Amino acid sequence: MIQKFFILCSGADRDVLDTCSRGEKNKYAGIGATVFFTAVLAAIAATYALYTIFDNVYRAILFGMLWGLVIFNLDRFIVSTLKKRDNWWQEFGMAVPRLILAVIIAIVISKPLELKIFEKEIDRVMLSQKNEFTVQNQGEILAAYTPEINKLDTEITAIKDEITTKETEVNNLYEIYIAEAEGTAGTELLGKGPVYQEKRDKHDAALIELTALKATGADKIAFAEAEKTRLRDEFNTAVSTSQPIINNFDGLMARIDAMKELPWLPSLFIFLLFLAIETAPIFSKLISPMGEYDIKLADHEATIKAWSAQKAAQRKILTETDHILNDRIYTDIANEEELYSYKKKMAKEIMKRQQDAFYRRQTKILG
Repeated sequence: MIQKFFILCSGADRDVLDTCSRGEKNKYAGIGATVFFTAVLAAIAATYALYTIFDNVYRAILFGMLWGLVIFNLDRFIVSTLKKRDNWWQEFGMAVPRLILAVIIAIVISKPLELKIFEKEIDRVMLSQKNEFTVQNQGEILAAYTPEINKLDTEITAIKDEITTKETEVNNLYEIYIAEAEGTAGTELLGKGPVYQEKRDKHDAALIELTALKATGADKIAFAEAEKTRLRDEFNTAVSTSQPIINNFDGLMARIDAMKELPWLPSLFIFLLFLAIETAPIFSKLISPMGEYDIKLADHEATIKAWSAQKAAQRKILTETDHILNDRIYTDIANEEELYSYKKKMAKEIMKRQQDAFYRRQTKILG
């Protein structure tokens, strides 16, 4: 039962193979087993690859099985259409397109399995890449908000510097009018004279200006600080919004790119393993001598070709004979005087009726 199933997988002609030896049946059962298990590995690889895309087990299994059937059909087609010939180079020329297709299939099958085999190493590389992307993303967002924040900081510093300068001026005026009252500077006259009053008024005016400056400056600084708080909130929102995109950066192409950071030699050996599995049936047919099955299949095909050619030749002879007979028959008919007289009589009758009908139409038009 298992042997029959694997023979079915090999694409061999069951009717022809049933007349062959047990060894021939075992050979094609082995080829069919290779085709079958290659399709199973392809289904597993496709299931894992599709799971990384859809993140749904049932969808991944469904499409993975469909992909396995596609690979099974392609491999079965490749093996079943490669027939033995007397010329090895002719066989190799026919096998080249099939070998190219086998290489493509091996790449498609091996790549998802490589991703699964090196999953932990790929996760480590992707974690490092995500950290780099996070830092880069925060830097780019910060660069968009930094000019505005720096501008607000400059305005706050300028307001504070202006208040500090005004305070220094008021303090200096205070010391000047106090020294004038004490007689230690200015006119050096003890007491509150006109000069003292003048300096006191100047100080008081500056103090009023300082008070007003502090009030307006406090409002401006509060507004600037509120703007800075708003910008920081926008920055945090932008970072938190873009971070999930970075965290979800683990799709199929991202993993393939991450795998490029790993050593290439293990990946090459896995690819070569699948390439060997995929091309084994083709090379086994190329290097093996022409067996009993190949001889009987070639004889069966030659019989069908000969029978088809014979039928075509018979149809050609029958057609040519039919043409010759028709030519002779119609030649004899053309020489019969009775048929000639009858057709002449009928032609005259038709011409008379046409002439009468034309006359009647013209009469109606003119009348």
